[in-house]
Amino acid sequence: MLVAACTVVGVYGNFITIQTQLEVGIPWYMSYWVAAGSLTIVYLILIVWLISQRRLLPSIVILGSFILFVVWLTGLVKISIELWGPVGSVNDYCVRYVSNQPSSGQVVNTLAWLEENSICQSWKAGFSFALVGTIFLLWMMIMAWRVSNDDYDEE
Repeated sequence: MLVAACTVVGVYGNFITIQTQLEVGIPWYMSYWVAAGSLTIVYLILIVWLISQRRLLPSIVILGSFILFVVWLTGLVKISIELWGPVGSVNDYCVRYVSNQPSSGQVVNTLAWLEENSICQSWKAGFSFALVGTIFLLWMMIMAWRVSNDDYDEE
């Protein structure tokens, strides 16, 4: 979960830097993901601290995981629409202008192609880690609920 949170903060933080450098608008979901990832990191640090103090309760994990699950699922839906949505999606542009037009050699066009390819791969990595993080938050809720109900098998 920590890796997923740090990855989305890094990927979308990098996208914000690129958008700023290009002097174009920054879509709301990029800042949203930086905030969601940062909140998740703080939440995980809080959980570790509560564990070290022997004060972690299942209800804290259930409530926090549910809130973050909703936040991450909302962001995941938006990123899915942007990445694979209707005409003009990020993946459509990546296939059309990057994957189908590779460049090589020691020219500026190759450097531009490498940067575009890196951006396309970052979109896919951001989505993948958001999906993993969302599933992990659901798993955390289920495990905390099972602990609170004493619903686990002892072997």
